[in-house]
Amino acid sequence: MDKNFDHKKYEKEIYEMWEKSGAFTPKIDKGKKPFTIILPPPNASGGMHTGNVLMIAIEDILVRWHRMKGDPTLWVPGTDHAGTETQITYERELKKEGKSRFQFDRETLYKNIAEFVFKNKRFIENQIRAMGASVDWTRYKFTLDEDVLETVRSTFEKLHKDGLVYRDNYMVNYCPVCGTTYADIEVAHEEKNDPLYFMKYGPFTIATVRPESKFRDTALAVNPKDKRYKEWLGKKLEIPGLLGPITMTVIPDPEVNPEFGTGIMKVTPAHDPHDFELGKKFNLPVLPIIDLEGRMDFSWFLSQNDADSKYRARAEKYHKKKVREARKLMVEDLKEDGLLLKTDEGYVHTVPTCKAGHEIEPTVLPNWFIKVDSLKEAAFKAVKTGKIKIYPKWREITYTRWMEAMHDWAISRQNVWGIRLPVWYSLQKNPTLQITYLKPDGQRVLRSGEGVLATNELNEAKAGLQQLRAPIGSQYEINQTSPGSDYLQETDTFDTWFSSGQWPLVTLGYPDSEDFKYFYPTSVMETAWEILSKWVSRMIMFGIYLTGEVPFRDVYLHGIVRALDGRKMSKSLGNVINPEEYIEQYGVDALRMGLISGTANGRDFNFPRDRVIAYRNFANKLWNLGRFTMMKLEELDSPTPEFDKKMKGLKKQDREILAKLKKLIKTVDEKLTKFRFADAAEAIYQFVWHELADKYVEEIKTREDKELAAAVLKHIYLTSLKLLHPFMPFVTEAIWGEIKNLRKYPDQMLITSEWLQV
Repeated sequence: MDKNFDHKKYEKEIYEMWEKSGAFTPKIDKGKKPFTIILPPPNASGGMHTGNVLMIAIEDILVRWHRMKGDPTLWVPGTDHAGTETQITYERELKKEGKSRFQFDRETLYKNIAEFVFKNKRFIENQIRAMGASVDWTRYKFTLDEDVLETVRSTFEKLHKDGLVYRDNYMVNYCPVCGTTYADIEVAHEEKNDPLYFMKYGPFTIATVRPESKFRDTALAVNPKDKRYKEWLGKKLEIPGLLGPITMTVIPDPEVNPEFGTGIMKVTPAHDPHDFELGKKFNLPVLPIIDLEGRMDFSWFLSQNDADSKYRARAEKYHKKKVREARKLMVEDLKEDGLLLKTDEGYVHTVPTCKAGHEIEPTVLPNWFIKVDSLKEAAFKAVKTGKIKIYPKWREITYTRWMEAMHDWAISRQNVWGIRLPVWYSLQKNPTLQITYLKPDGQRVLRSGEGVLATNELNEAKAGLQQLRAPIGSQYEINQTSPGSDYLQETDTFDTWFSSGQWPLVTLGYPDSEDFKYFYPTSVMETAWEILSKWVSRMIMFGIYLTGEVPFRDVYLHGIVRALDGRKMSKSLGNVINPEEYIEQYGVDALRMGLISGTANGRDFNFPRDRVIAYRNFANKLWNLGRFTMMKLEELDSPTPEFDKKMKGLKKQDREILAKLKKLIKTVDEKLTKFRFADAAEAIYQFVWHELADKYVEEIKTREDKELAAAVLKHIYLTSLKLLHPFMPFVTEAIWGEIKNLRKYPDQMLITSEWLQV
């Protein structure tokens, strides 16, 4: 053996040996209960982060432990197309080239993103290998594999047939830059400083950060208990505005805070979630003023032939300007008209932002929804009755609260990259469809369904299609393929969580493969606690809905790895830790053990840099123990006898360490059964370093009964390697190979050796 353990020499070579041997691929044995884990698919659009390493380390511990125990053990790998995030990433690359998604038809853009993703996907797969993940690559899945697409579309068809799908106008979190909607749970909130404008509003004063929405206000709301405005309730008022007077009614709203601003709020149903709900209650019109590109839209006013010339000039000035740019112009005009009373420049408020950090624009759009009441009831009951157990137990309340609060799920997104809804619209039956497409000369046009047919441009529309918008009430058909020659497919794609919510099913060949029949339900779903609501809940819903069974029996939720300073890792903060740098310097085993040691019952923790270094030293300690063991065995004149617990002549120190080893095996099994990974790792570390290396090795250096001491030492050391293998697979397998002549079965790999009996 070399003087020190060189992880760079062994890691790639050992992984290739494991993979080629078939050790990762289980055989179906119907006489045994399988152990199954599905790898939460990393996004194919980016590299691995420390959270991914922790996830892989935890799952690999469970998988290697069960495999060594003799269970048919399956760990299915895969990657996620990550619709919105991937498209955002790709569009950033386009922007560097001075290009935009609007320059491409839908099909071309999809192919370009696919090429980009497949390059990254191979990189991610190699990173998973580099982490030591003993996944079955023969069963690898990508969320856009053809069989996955077929299952996802079939699920949508079944939901629709069962009356659980509907289409409706709804206030959504829309990003004009990304061009898509986001679920509430995907939206972040940032504090921003924006001027708060106090404006004269007829007989009242209102305070707002958004004077631009004033043009499409449809009511004024006051708290019915606010005595200042009680006499105004129900009255119609004519309010002077920048484009002339607006007529609106004062309505009651208990949600209005009398202490905020002046206690009176303008109501804009088209651009505020609360106002939208209020509008439905009072039957207020929904009148948008901001278009889907985040620009002011005054076409409704400019189409009026009798508009005052002053007001027309203003509308033309604001029209198609970005919101913040138009806001500045409006503020100047408010001053000119004497409608701006004062401005609070120090006002701080919370602004919703998308995954890319852009401001969300609440917008009313047609969306596809799933009715979740019956689905969530079954999923809620599965946890409540113990069919699914969540570890740590205290995380269960997060699940409970989410399921209780969950409302109907908007499953459609306006991305190109993703799984398109299998919905088709006939242009003849739907003349008011709005179709955006590129003509062969690159001209971007918007026509109605009727207009496309009238200009004989149906083929051009199909070839150059960018986006289709169908009004609520449009006739549609659900089919995997086109129902006829004049049909166009819905351009909306499924929310990523809709497809990944079926991950335990599609990875096992649902509904009738041998794998599905044997390995489903899976044993454990291990993931970060922060996606318990987004992902785990949906997998449970779909699993029960489609199969009648829960998709997994246990859920283990690990904590979030935070930066060294305790804050969440963020590129903007410059505190992101690149795991590859630590792997290069200290090795995979050290990084895995360092992260495992910080898991502490699923709580968040700061990146344990010092522990990574400490476990690199531990790997060297383990290596040197191997060198010492070989040296002691080579000193003997005859072959070392195999250890037998009934051996005669055992000394006190032999019996003591053997008793501690027996207790350690029991402890490790108990801790892993309860998902207490840090406790199990710490117990092994303490035993190897302090009981074996510091104490026992020193005690036997001067022993006269060298054969007996060597037999006990070899037994304890080989047992320690087995205990450590799930945690530190590379260094233990490397040592196992180096000392193969000392083992009873020299050709056996450690990964496939038998686990320990107490």
